[in-house]
Amino acid sequence: MRPAAFLDRDGVINIDHGYLYRWEDFEFVPGAVDALRRLQAAGYALVIVTNQSGIARGYYDEAALQTLHDALRAHLAAQGVTLDAIEHCPHLPEGLVARYAIDCDCRKPAPGMILRSAQALGIDLGRSLMFGDKPSDIEAGQRAGVGRSVLLAKNANLAAAKGGQPAFASLADAVDALLHD
Repeated sequence: MRPAAFLDRDGVINIDHGYLYRWEDFEFVPGAVDALRRLQAAGYALVIVTNQSGIARGYYDEAALQTLHDALRAHLAAQGVTLDAIEHCPHLPEGLVARYAIDCDCRKPAPGMILRSAQALGIDLGRSLMFGDKPSDIEAGQRAGVGRSVLLAKNANLAAAKGGQPAFASLADAVDALLHD
């Protein structure tokens, strides 16, 4: 069993512009692609786990999200990065689209997306990492039994002081610290 790097998408891999579903609006966080490449080279499976409440809110549908994720996979593959899985949660209990307006086991901080992908890919959760920019990401990693959850925050020092755990300004900074290359 191998470890995985579980990664929130918006705010970790791409700049969070809110309810992103079109490739032409996708903008990578500086250093994110190289950080993904380094995690992959270190033996981590790369798994995106992303809440996508824009689907339940009726802003876009799952086909549009799939088109974006297909473009993301192709772009990263051209950069030498392979995503092992992309899991998304389309649910929001107060959503406007009835079939997605449910309380589920996958919307972070629930651990469902992590647990399902770990089982499907044969992941060693105890040796895995979770990268997120919100407390719900960190909680999902902890609830799933991920070995280490890493908070990314624009003001990393303030976030670390409030949360009592190390925080990093970006995925690239976190990977630099964790891999000690």
